[in-house]
Amino acid sequence: MVTTHNLGFPRIGAKRELKFAVESYWKGETTRDALKAFGAELRQRHWHDQAALDLVPVGDFAFYDQMLDMSFTLGNLPQRVQGFHGDTLDNYFRVARGRSAKGTEDHAACCGGVAAGEMTKWFDTNYHYIVPEFTAATEFKLDASRLLEQLAEAKAQGVKAKPVIVGPVTYLALGKAKDDSNKLALLPRLIPAYADLLTQLATQGVEWVQIDEPILVTELAADWQQAFTTAYAALGNGKVKLLLATYFGQLQDNLALVAKLPVAGLHLDAINARDEVSAVIEKLPSDRVISLGVINGRNIWKTDLNSVLNWLEPVARQLGDRLWIAPTCSLLHVPVDLNSEQKLDGDIRSWLAFAIQKLAELKVLALALNNGRQAVTAELADNQSAIDARRNSPRVNNPTVKAAIAGITKAMGDRKSGYAQRAPKQAAQLKLPAYPTTTIGSFPQTAEIRHARSEFKAGRLNEADYVKAMQSEIAHSVREQEKLGLDVLVHGECERNDMVEYFGEQLDGYAFSQFGWVQSYGSRCVKPPILFGDIARPNAMTVAWIRYAQSLTSKPMKGMLTGPVTMLNWSFVRDDQPRSVSCYQLALAIREEVLDLEKAGVNVIQIDEAALREGLPLRQSQWKQYLDWAVESFRITANGAQDETQIHTHMCYSEFNDIIESIADMDADVITIETSRSDMELLDAFENFQYPNEIGPGVYDIHSPNIPTTEHMVNLMKKAAERVPAERLWVNPDCGLKTRGWAEVTPALTNMVAAARELRAAH
Repeated sequence: MVTTHNLGFPRIGAKRELKFAVESYWKGETTRDALKAFGAELRQRHWHDQAALDLVPVGDFAFYDQMLDMSFTLGNLPQRVQGFHGDTLDNYFRVARGRSAKGTEDHAACCGGVAAGEMTKWFDTNYHYIVPEFTAATEFKLDASRLLEQLAEAKAQGVKAKPVIVGPVTYLALGKAKDDSNKLALLPRLIPAYADLLTQLATQGVEWVQIDEPILVTELAADWQQAFTTAYAALGNGKVKLLLATYFGQLQDNLALVAKLPVAGLHLDAINARDEVSAVIEKLPSDRVISLGVINGRNIWKTDLNSVLNWLEPVARQLGDRLWIAPTCSLLHVPVDLNSEQKLDGDIRSWLAFAIQKLAELKVLALALNNGRQAVTAELADNQSAIDARRNSPRVNNPTVKAAIAGITKAMGDRKSGYAQRAPKQAAQLKLPAYPTTTIGSFPQTAEIRHARSEFKAGRLNEADYVKAMQSEIAHSVREQEKLGLDVLVHGECERNDMVEYFGEQLDGYAFSQFGWVQSYGSRCVKPPILFGDIARPNAMTVAWIRYAQSLTSKPMKGMLTGPVTMLNWSFVRDDQPRSVSCYQLALAIREEVLDLEKAGVNVIQIDEAALREGLPLRQSQWKQYLDWAVESFRITANGAQDETQIHTHMCYSEFNDIIESIADMDADVITIETSRSDMELLDAFENFQYPNEIGPGVYDIHSPNIPTTEHMVNLMKKAAERVPAERLWVNPDCGLKTRGWAEVTPALTNMVAAARELRAAH
């Protein structure tokens, strides 16, 4: 009989309940005990949703982040928070966001907060994790209470529990040494903590533990491969059975290594690594479980169940009871329940599956494998009907768009002149001071803004009144920026719900859910648009708003657009054509908007590519192909502009030192990036690479409520000036200000402008 299980479930709740509970605690509106009780209630609900599985994940729930949970389980807390007393949860939130809840008993001890932990992308997803921090002196001291408490809850509710933990090698690999030490030197100290954890789980009657090692789908140096041999020689022969979970890619040169590890089972992403299934079966010892991820845990399209069964049935006959099936990875990356969607277009809705529906698909596959396809005849027929309807739908394919893609030429990606010729023309037109100041685009989305937008969408506010309300908010943002003394202004993006969704709503080929939320980081959730068909731009999307904003000021006003690669990577993308083709379609549509903004007299246009790096393949040997079409897509979008038009782009929370040449190839006049949490470490690339254009290293960490001082920002910019000539530096926050309040934003930007003035005086 085939065993069914899941690697992880979305923790936020079908209606983002966890987000609201955590934020209420941070504001001091609810108690710590109430938050913990709500967490237990949400876990119980999610375990119930997975009750049909043979094994259910326990420990995948987190109030903020699973990597941060693992750091606390291992007792690996940054030195800066180790002296604070109070509940562990408050220290947890201090590491996550710089401070805990308003009004907690020890809030005074941490004054205005501490430096939040660095945050970066989880492999090639849009989920952000808190980076573990290491030094040569790091010690590990197990605190298994979180996992044991959740396990006790699960057992009390009759859940068939499979605890889930991040494996030791992935934990080390994804962390950062804060000194010159070698992270691998910590492995002998780390292994005993893991061994102790597994022993404690065994004493609770646990049979299987899922130990996630997704770093195995990347290229590993010999010493990191040896780390797996060392770690699992110590951990693999204990009293619990280990299911080593890999996902997001192929094992390739790590397959032989994995086959020799003394673990009881291996999980393979059988969508990304379908070609490796036979090799895994051949190489793994005959007593090992083989778990295959046969349902896509990263996208929202229905699984072609008959097609999966066609290749999976022979595997099931070969493996028998050794075969487990599951989604490819944790369902953290998809929305919770399609049944919540009552307004989504009926045709498109019939093509989709969210987390709960994916588990239902898994059940159908298991019934077919265990009892024959005749046991699920109706389910398979319904599924095939939906697959065929999508494949043949005229809504998916647009001949005009396909012709435009065929007509792309190399010249469309080239500016008329090089940066050296453009820069003086732009300087003469914009007349900016040294260290010019700007923001990344958005200003606080107040309750009034959200209410007006909600009333307009519900039809309770007519278009004229909505436009008037948004113009009032734009005018407020412009006045505030002029008071602050910023040099290049933005309109504040009050009319935008999300930087991708806003544009997708105005493009043909996109659909939108009501409740398709997924976690991006902490309490931040996004609702990715559904890119289901060929992309076209029927009308201008931003011109009227930007033109109005520019009419209110004599200062330069940035037009704000989301770039094609970010539109692609932050959407649920169609899986029936190469991603590159969809990206080129987006590039052509947004290029039209760039040209219309320029015609409207907008001289500064920012095309955000926040997600450029997260689309990188996980193996460096495959990067070039992706970067070639991603960079070309950006250039097609931007480079129809005249020399006098200054093109900006923005990237946030991504390590990009290793792709700096490709970023330079984008040929944006100005790039703004995150450097505040990493203390300018992201600028190390500029020590060996002469970046040719202008750069704004973010000096204000907008993901923390802490207000940076002028001195702090001046010091960060001085570090930047050691790597980039001062005449090519901008001063800006590290991301948009949408999630912050004016009470935080105004003093922070006041200090930022003061920092720029101090830098100019010393220039």
